[in-house]
Amino acid sequence: MRRQNLKLLAAGLFWIGLTACQTNSVKDIDSNKYKTVTIGTQVWMSENLKTTKYNDGTAILMVKENDAWAKLTTPAFSWYNNDSIDNKKTYGALYNWYTVGTGRLCPSGWHVPTDAEWTTLIAYLGEVGFASDKLKEAGTAHWRTPNTGATNESGFTALPGGYRSFEGIFNSIGIYGYWWSSTEYNSTTVFFRNLRYKYNLVYKYRSEKYCGFSVRCLKDQ
Repeated sequence: MRRQNLKLLAAGLFWIGLTACQTNSVKDIDSNKYKTVTIGTQVWMSENLKTTKYNDGTAILMVKENDAWAKLTTPAFSWYNNDSIDNKKTYGALYNWYTVGTGRLCPSGWHVPTDAEWTTLIAYLGEVGFASDKLKEAGTAHWRTPNTGATNESGFTALPGGYRSFEGIFNSIGIYGYWWSSTEYNSTTVFFRNLRYKYNLVYKYRSEKYCGFSVRCLKDQ
């Protein structure tokens, strides 16, 4: 991912047990309905966000053209390959971080998780490798073979929605999943988590804000 200056950060996280149960559901402002799952003390959406509006009803700008996306320093979203028919339902939307940074993206009572809240999730599921196995949807219906180690034991059902680069190019659907945190590293970069089809690790990186990643919402506590 050119120009993104992504840096892998080491994490020493330890297994402390797992209980997960499917709970309720939640709707966004567009009336999209999401399954939720309780993992430890946290309640997560078990699907990627697909709203086209903030939780106050204001529309989020949809940007299709690569050149237009590349110049953005303001909120925007897109569907992978600009194809809502094939990709919206399964993978949700790709949002740049300027959208996340408004604090109004998730449904009322929910929020984009902080880096610390991602760490809490991963620590609950075990070491970084074990957590990846328990987060990824099992099988190869969406993940490319071999989808190493995936069991989805947590019910999180992580999917490989790919990303949109600073150039507006769509990449890596079926191969990698990318999820924003709400935690800025500095004025231009933000922490996120990455899962991969071939490796059973949870990767922690930072990315420039103009990239397009998936979003999972976490219930307020």
